[in-house]
Amino acid sequence: MPLYPEIEPYDHGMLDVGDGNRVYWETSGNPRGKPAVVLHGGPGSGSTPYFRRLFDPAAYRIVLLDQRGCGRSTPGASAYDTDMSVNTTAHLIADLELLRQHLGIERWLVWGGSWGSVLGLRYAQTCPGVVTELVLTCVATGSNAEVALLTRGLGKIFPEAFARFLAELPEDERGGNLAAAYNRLLEAPDQAVREKAARAWTDWETATIPAPPRSVQRFEDTEFRLGFARTVTHYWGNDHFLGEGEDAGVVLRDAHLLKDIPGTLVQGSLDLGNLLGTVWRLHHAWPGSELTVVDEAGHDAGAPGVAEALVAATDKYAQR
Repeated sequence: MPLYPEIEPYDHGMLDVGDGNRVYWETSGNPRGKPAVVLHGGPGSGSTPYFRRLFDPAAYRIVLLDQRGCGRSTPGASAYDTDMSVNTTAHLIADLELLRQHLGIERWLVWGGSWGSVLGLRYAQTCPGVVTELVLTCVATGSNAEVALLTRGLGKIFPEAFARFLAELPEDERGGNLAAAYNRLLEAPDQAVREKAARAWTDWETATIPAPPRSVQRFEDTEFRLGFARTVTHYWGNDHFLGEGEDAGVVLRDAHLLKDIPGTLVQGSLDLGNLLGTVWRLHHAWPGSELTVVDEAGHDAGAPGVAEALVAATDKYAQR
């Protein structure tokens, strides 16, 4: 199924969520349609107009937001004086509840990609009564094992890029939590240190894309790069603020809490997160889920086959 045509929001605003933060939100599609909220990845990527095209605009009231610190939300994480202590998973879940109530929505479908799938899963486990369905892609659960894979583990697959990645850290920081070590650089008072660390972090993320073209245009924007790298390492270096305590992580541990929520998981076969079998384990621990694996697609919600599967999922749930 092809993507739906491009549309523009019919409403938007800035929601005061406390702690000095204002979160950007927008609504598009049918004001009387089935509510659906989109949770972008990163953490820190921000939302894009592409997400609107995954929903039938005649059937859905499509809600997009930029999570704390990124996109059009203020203050941005790229600013050194932005307080990151009030940017945690619990804060983002509370923001979603404030936004849902602000928009007068009782229940909504939750769509999430990459980090957005982690946030969507934990939101549904925390507030199951307000989630009608979950549609997730580039699936992750925020476990320490996933962070270890994406930082240190992939070094065996991309050794040259990994050597450059390690070289930016002090020698005594190279043996521990690499995300936390990079976050310390990204919190440094010296702007030049922060910019160099952000460049090294995004170069590593780009190098681990499993198929060409290995480029990410948004990483060429200095301000975006700083805010993105700071936010990702803030979450990855702190167990995603999930209270990690088990090998599989709390999201996978609590998958049984999703038993009354239907869900669709769409995963590229070349998504390197699959090396841990996380999406397969989640699917088998969640009785109401369906798993679609798309051949020759990586960690990309816009990849051919992935986008079509996501549209098929939202079309299916439009009538529920």
